[in-house]
Amino acid sequence: MPDNSRWNGNGAKITNLQEGRMKKIQIINGPNLNLLGKREPAVYGNASFEDYLSELRMRYPQCELSYYQSNIEGEMIDRIHEVGFEYDGIILNAGAYTHTSIALRDAIKAVSTPVVEVHISNVHAREPFRHVSMISAVCKGVIIGFGLDSYRLAIESFL
Repeated sequence: MPDNSRWNGNGAKITNLQEGRMKKIQIINGPNLNLLGKREPAVYGNASFEDYLSELRMRYPQCELSYYQSNIEGEMIDRIHEVGFEYDGIILNAGAYTHTSIALRDAIKAVSTPVVEVHISNVHAREPFRHVSMISAVCKGVIIGFGLDSYRLAIESFL
């Protein structure tokens, strides 16, 4: 079997493919994130998520990156339920539902797949209502404010 290892920034060997399978990571984006590249470019940038996803797939060939976006809370919950016992990780940008949805919190808590909460902007530098997350406490971790690179950092957390 070929050595599919690589090295992380600390000089440690990473062997993602030792199990003989790709890591399965689901990215879920919530409301209004379908407008990336068009919506408030000063806050969210000029790139569409689909273009960025292509870059991520090229950068992480050892991962099966699935993408799902919905403006509807229940559909996001359904997707968490669908993948939450089979995937290696979920990256969730719940958008405004982050600050309001106990139902998303309960869905995350109900599944065994770890979830990383991500936000493109620094929500703590924005309106006070964005400073509270209903989902952070049940997530593996939170990555905030690194633009679209927040998703790359979340992928790294699963490798």
